Amino acid sequence: MKTGNTGKPGKLYVVATPIGNLSDISNRALETLASVKLIAAEDTRHSKTLLQHYGIKTAMMSLHEHNEASRIDQIIRKLQAGDSVALISDAGTPLISDPGSRLVMAVHKAGMVPVPVPGPSAISTMLSVAGQSVDRFCFEGFLPSKSSARRKQLESLSAESRTLVFYESSHRISDSLQDMNNIFGSSRCCTVGRELTKRYESLYRGTLAEVLLKMEQDNNSTRGEFVVVIAGAEKSPDEEIEKGRSIMDILLTELSVSQAANLAARISGARKKVLYEYGLGKKGK
Repeated sequence: MKTGNTGKPGKLYVVATPIGNLSDISNRALETLASVKLIAAEDTRHSKTLLQHYGIKTAMMSLHEHNEASRIDQIIRKLQAGDSVALISDAGTPLISDPGSRLVMAVHKAGMVPVPVPGPSAISTMLSVAGQSVDRFCFEGFLPSKSSARRKQLESLSAESRTLVFYESSHRISDSLQDMNNIFGSSRCCTVGRELTKRYESLYRGTLAEVLLKMEQDNNSTRGEFVVVIAGAEKSPDEEIEKGRSIMDILLTELSVSQAANLAARISGARKKVLYEYGLGKKGK
């Protein structure tokens, strides 16, 4: 992959790297990082540790939120010349609350197709151990740093029925959890993951009130990086049935009553039997 001038454009590989434990990197990711011409890294100083650990000597250039726009043309030219490039972030899968989206869009616009090299992600890592419903979830990234804007965003999510996932920093975790407690209610289920896959990994789970108390009693609870998972708001049966019926009205134009009821129940959360009876009534008109 390092050799250019092949007559074909190079590939942009979007490579996931460990979020903590260096052993979590895949063989494919290591092979890719060692064989490309250039690695575009969020912070070259940070990524140098990973590359040195595995004896990878590929050249690096920085690509972060402040210089991404100015780097795009340079990387596109390298790709068009036949050189392959790997995009990595400081940790996890690039673009998820990290730079790189403008570069990937530019690659598409230039008629080339980026190649994913999947691996660690703080979102999926946390959801796998949160002990909460993960069939449907809403990732909100980092909340605003200003308290008024943060509360406004949380208020807009107070009725969201999907599981909510947030990233948070050490100096805002306490204030953010307190705002969640005040806006979502102290009885809402919550799981906080701290320093996932790292030496001091911790999980705090319970109601928001319980998690706040547990973290207040732990002197290390505000150190490190955090992923917060909050249970979605509970829907009332009437809301679920109303949504299910609306979905049934659409599905019944193409599907049988049984098929429509099965799909509508899965989407809305309403009981299949109730929707099936509703469908029979609609078909009987």
